[in-house]
Formats: sequence, C-alpha cells, structure tokens
Amino acid sequence: MKKVAIQGVQGSYHEIAARKYFDGEELEIVPCLTFRDIFVEAKKDPVLIGIMAIENTIAGSLLPNHDLLKMSDMQIAGECKLRISHSLAALPGRSIEDIREVMSHPIALLQCQEYLNKLTGVKIVEHDDTALAAKEIYDKGLKEYAAICSTLAAEMYGLQVLDSGIETNKRNFTRFLILAHKEMLPEVQKDNHINKSSLVFVLPHTEGSLSRVLTILSFYGINLTRIQSLPIIGREWEYQFYIDLTFSDYERYRQAIDAILPLTGNLKILGEYREDK
Repeated sequence: MKKVAIQGVQGSYHEIAARKYFDGEELEIVPCLTFRDIFVEAKKDPVLIGIMAIENTIAGSLLPNHDLLKMSDMQIAGECKLRISHSLAALPGRSIEDIREVMSHPIALLQCQEYLNKLTGVKIVEHDDTALAAKEIYDKGLKEYAAICSTLAAEMYGLQVLDSGIETNKRNFTRFLILAHKEMLPEVQKDNHINKSSLVFVLPHTEGSLSRVLTILSFYGINLTRIQSLPIIGREWEYQFYIDLTFSDYERYRQAIDAILPLTGNLKILGEYREDK
C-alpha cells in the first residue's frame, strides 16, 4: 500500500488525480490542510508520496508551489493531467430552487462563473476546499446550501448532485506533480521512460542571458514546454526561472544541461520523469 499526501480532504481533485496516477493500486490517503503541510508530513515519513497541483489551463500557475518544491528535498517522480469537471451538490431531497448559498474554492467558483451568473438570489461564498465545502454541508445539515465539488466528494459525503459539468470551459485541466524522496523514485515512477524534466535557475541581469540558454536548448533538440519567472525576494528586478523540458534523447538532454550550466546560477533539477500526454 502506498501512502499519498494530498492538499484538502478526501474526495478532492487531488485524491482523484492520485487514484488516476496509481490506477489499480491500494492507497492510504493522508489529507493535508495546505500545500506546505504536504512537505512537512513528508519530512516525518520518508516513504510518504506527495501530490501537488502546479498549473491549471484556465487559472494558470500556482506560483507559491514552485518555491515550495524548490526548497524541498523531494523530487518530481511523475505528473498527472486531470480533466476537471465540477458538480453542484446539496443535501438529498433539495432542488436548485431551494439553494440560497453556493460555496467552494475560489478557483472552482471562477471556473463556474458563467453557470453561477444564471442563478438568481444566490450568494456566492469562498471556501478553503471543494470537498471540504461538501463535507461541511453534510456535517452541519445546511439545507439551503450547495457546494461546487467533484462527484466523488458528493458521493463520499452523502450529497445529491443537482447539476454536473457546470464548468464554463470544458477544456479545464489541472496538472498535478507526483513527489517522492529520491530513494522512493523507482517505486513511484511508472517506468524508466524518462522524457520530461523540470528545472529552476537564476540568470544574470544582462542582455540576452535568457536567449542564450534557449538557443542552446534548441540546438540540442530540447523542447521548452513551459517557462515561469518569479522574482527573487530581496534582489530587486532579478528573477528565477522555472522551466519544463521534453526530449526524445536522454543523453542529448544531459549534454544540454551541461552546456547551459555555466550560463546559469543555482541550477536545480526538480525532477526527471515521464510526460503525461
């Protein structure tokens, strides 16, 4: 059995992503209140696996999570791209006309804005977690409340789905990172087919510094799939860069890393893993 730490309570999209990645395996889910708590729990337990959202096709990158990963000794062992489909759920026997308040995580509310705009006389309230909102409605018997959550959360906490697929954009995906300590990587990675990596580095504040790095990566046939810059606290107008790379030849990829090393500062490979297509 694998122990997997998730942000949120059981029934959250993090749990759905964990069960998709470890399809068919027995899991012990370890709920964590915050993303930071995932890393805190992992320090206590070297066999604990973490799963953490890093970006969404609508809401963009979860910026604080980049630095959490950089400061951790955990590595990216894999990724899971999950189609996010939201449901409106309430206590059994209730109808949409009975609902006076809808609560969910701010990002989920944003993703369902078009649907929510059509509800009249309904108050929209932000909550810490989609699944936790469902649990609270059940635990407190809130008859005039509904949660935006997954169908798994609705089933798990005894709610009735009033409407499903209520997200505005049906191409709503979240990319989750599967995290593990180095000694656990062989057990967590799906196979030895490594064709993606994530890096972080600092560049000098000089003209063309980023361009030179990108030119070298292109020369070695490395595909840059994502780049995210974040300011370096305490060093005004200087930035660190988080990038994702894909490649077909691992040796050429390693040669590219050696080639850009002299041009960068504090380069760290956050993980080498198999791309989820």
